[in-house]
Amino acid sequence: MNHNTPITPRPLPLSSHTGREQRLASADQLREQGIPAAEVAARCRPGGWQQLLPGVFLLKAGTPTSEDRLNAALLYARRTGAVPSQGPEPMITGLAALTLHRFSSAPPLTALERIDVLVPRTRRLRSTGWVRVVRAPESPEPVELTGVPVAPVARAVADAVSGLSDAETVRRLLTEAVRGGHCEPGVVVRELSRARLLSRPHVVDAVDALLAEGRSLSEQRLYEMVREFALPDPLWNVDLRLPGGPHLGGVDAYWPDQAVAVELDTRAPRQDDDELWSEYTRKREHLERLGITVVHLTPRKLREAMDQQATVVRTALMAAPDRQPAAYVVVLPR
Repeated sequence: MNHNTPITPRPLPLSSHTGREQRLASADQLREQGIPAAEVAARCRPGGWQQLLPGVFLLKAGTPTSEDRLNAALLYARRTGAVPSQGPEPMITGLAALTLHRFSSAPPLTALERIDVLVPRTRRLRSTGWVRVVRAPESPEPVELTGVPVAPVARAVADAVSGLSDAETVRRLLTEAVRGGHCEPGVVVRELSRARLLSRPHVVDAVDALLAEGRSLSEQRLYEMVREFALPDPLWNVDLRLPGGPHLGGVDAYWPDQAVAVELDTRAPRQDDDELWSEYTRKREHLERLGITVVHLTPRKLREAMDQQATVVRTALMAAPDRQPAAYVVVLPR
């Protein structure tokens, strides 16, 4: 018997989504469709099918496309025995996800040596070949891009940064996440903190630059809000003190005649977040006991609903005559 005699051709499996010939299949899927392991092995001879990852086959000859690699990584993460009967599905994360989110600072898919896949912590799965398995205690809600489940930007940034040692690359990714309007600085830093990356000096440096830029952008939006919605001009970036008394704290805008202050919350959650929040709350309560109305604005509110925030500030200014007169405070430049 000639063992090199080609096996009898069998029609390729059909995709359950499109009804067209399937490019990729797992060993389990092939077995369910009546294709035994011996036939799979025979079809994987040179010029035939290709095993891209353990238990994952490209049912074509030729070089796999970027789409093939992404879907093969997800198919590997969904293998029987590695996936519980219920639970979040795997999703693409890291640099590959940022490329799908159209980050100019992320390399093209064809240049990536590795694809990161985010899976729940309970999955029995190991990194292999060009797939790195990233585990999450809580999986975020994926975003579907080009038909592929992808981690949201903040999580994808954290997973990308975890594998990077170049400070400039880390800085570019973090900056684009904020400048591109994908997410607020605090959200990115929260994910970096959860991933325990804030102990790395090059990440901390990038975060400090990110927070400074995030505050600058928020201040610009606050100036724009006052100008575009014709609010009275405030005193910008001032410190408040009691006459001959203690320092009350700094505010981003203050209307002394109405005793109304605006404070931007651009805090970043870190290990001492609870302490920072307590300090912020104490300052706000102290000012309000003195009769000063404190309007708390976040960068996201300013970006997504500037008109509503302008209404909140205007309402506070108009309500000033109905309130008890505020204590006299000294206003100093910050």
